[in-house]
Amino acid sequence: MNIEIEIEICESDEQISQCYPVMKQLRTNLTKTEFLSRVKRQQKAFNYTLIRLVDENRVVAVSGVRISESLCDGKYLYVDDFVTDGNLRSKGYGGRLFNWIVDYAKSKNCNEIGLDSGVQRFDAHRFYLGKRMKISSHHFCLPLK
Repeated sequence: MNIEIEIEICESDEQISQCYPVMKQLRTNLTKTEFLSRVKRQQKAFNYTLIRLVDENRVVAVSGVRISESLCDGKYLYVDDFVTDGNLRSKGYGGRLFNWIVDYAKSKNCNEIGLDSGVQRFDAHRFYLGKRMKISSHHFCLPLK
């Protein structure tokens, strides 16, 4: 891992598109065209922020977050997406990106950070628990399509 790592918010179409190969590892259903259009739509409608970690000019980790507010939590940052390139896991990239997100949430005066993680993602669960996250609820859904 290079000391010259950059963590940045993606704003341009080029920055967003460069995140696709890593995000595709988590969101396998998305095409590159869908990815760009969804990110841009979510940026406008839901205050979605795409963040990338770049090492040696290569995107190695990506996260999508949004800041919102609810009656139960007050102002919070929600992590919609969090993924490190599968070939580069356990090298500290995810930890550095997560820590950046924590600092970002604090700078925006959020009360907490929340996320959902698929029940089968045991390695991700170990990572989140290692970052002092708590399992605070069960997520239920009713598929409509």
